[in-house]
Amino acid sequence: MSKVRKPRVHINPEFQLNVHLKTSPFIYFLKTPELKLPTKEFSFTPFSISEISTEIVPFDFPTEKMLGKQAEFIFESWLEHSQRFQLIAANIQIQGATQTMGELDYIVTDTETNSTLHIELACKFYLLDERLGKTILEQWIGPNKKDRLVDKLEKMKTKQFPLLYREETASSLSKFQLDSSVIQQQYCLKAFLFVPKGFHPHTFPKYFQACLTGFYIHGTELDSEKDENALYTLPQKKEWLLPPEGLRPWISFSEAKKHIKNALAEKRAPLVYKKTDVSIEKFFVVWWDKPFRISV
Repeated sequence: MSKVRKPRVHINPEFQLNVHLKTSPFIYFLKTPELKLPTKEFSFTPFSISEISTEIVPFDFPTEKMLGKQAEFIFESWLEHSQRFQLIAANIQIQGATQTMGELDYIVTDTETNSTLHIELACKFYLLDERLGKTILEQWIGPNKKDRLVDKLEKMKTKQFPLLYREETASSLSKFQLDSSVIQQQYCLKAFLFVPKGFHPHTFPKYFQACLTGFYIHGTELDSEKDENALYTLPQKKEWLLPPEGLRPWISFSEAKKHIKNALAEKRAPLVYKKTDVSIEKFFVVWWDKPFRISV
C-alpha cells in the first residue's frame, strides 16, 4: 500500500488563523487574501482593503445573504467607516431602453489623492485544475466546476468596466455630478485558492501564492484526513466568510464523513475545516476527477 503524502501547500503566512483574525468577521474579511494581478495579465489596477488600517466595525453579520452579498455588505461597511475613502454610491443600476444593462458596484472618492474611483468587487473560491489551460491563470475553477477565474476577469474587462462609459450611464452619474472621463477603474478580488493535496506551488507567481488558502482531495481520498485527535466542521457556503473559531458544531471524523458523502452524492464539493491543537486546515472534497499530474 502506498503511503499517504502529506500536504505541501504553502499557505500565505499573513492569513494564518491567529489572534488578530479571531476577533471579528469584519477584520477576518479585511485580512483575507486579495489577488493582485500584474498589468500584463489584467490591465486594471487592484484596489486593496487589507493593507489599509481601520478600526473594527461592529455589525450583525448578514448570515441570511448569499456569499457575494455578504462580501458587498462588509466592503460597504468598511467604506462607510474609512477615514480615507468616501462612498458616493453603491450598486448603481444602469437602465437601457427595455432592460437593465448592469450595475456599477461602487463609486468612491479617495481623499488622499483627490480622485474618483469605480471599484468592482468580487469574492471567489477557486481550485486548481491544470487540465483547463496552458497558463496558471486559466487553471482556476469553482469547487463545483461552474465558475472560472478567466471568465470572471473577462466579464469585468468586457462588460462591467466598459459599462461606465456607456451613454446610458451618463445620466446616472450626472445625479452625483460625475464625469466618467475622470473616473479611475479598479478591482478588489478576494480570492481563496486551493490546490490538490501534495501539490507544491513553488513555481507559482507570488501573487497566486499570496492567495493560497488550503488544498483539496477527491472523495476516494477522504480517509487520508482521518485524525482521532482532530475535530471537523463543514461550514455552509453562507458561513465561508466567518472566522472558523466561531462555527458550530465541531464533530468527529466519522460524523463529518457521513455529511461529506451526502454532499458528494448530490455533486456538491463541501468545504471542510480540520482543527487540531496547533492549527485549522481548510480543504475541499470534490466529486469530480482530480488532475492526475502532481507538480513537485
